[in-house]
Amino acid sequence: MSGCIFCQVAAGEIPATIVKRGDGLIAFRDINPQAPTHVLVIPAQHVPSLNDAKDAQLLGRMLVFARDLARETGVAERGYRVVFNTNPDGGQTVFHLHLHLLGGRAMQWPPG
Repeated sequence: MSGCIFCQVAAGEIPATIVKRGDGLIAFRDINPQAPTHVLVIPAQHVPSLNDAKDAQLLGRMLVFARDLARETGVAERGYRVVFNTNPDGGQTVFHLHLHLLGGRAMQWPPG
């Protein structure tokens, strides 16, 4: 989608620290990390939010991708958090479906 920053990252038009690619998904480091490991996982195709996601297989692939990434980045054993922020009240600021993989420190509850 024209003007979507994550679509531009997926297309290689905006630089990002890519951690992993595969199965129509891209993982890259968050530019404003909230934990020692803070990686975003996005689908290559544009989907505005979780509310707009029609493909259950895509959502499942995103979770498996995040789990595998947690293992590869060394946070799986101690623990990590996976977050989908949805729409403004949910904290979503970029309207391209993405999940946050956070790890490398103890997480607090409630999150905020």
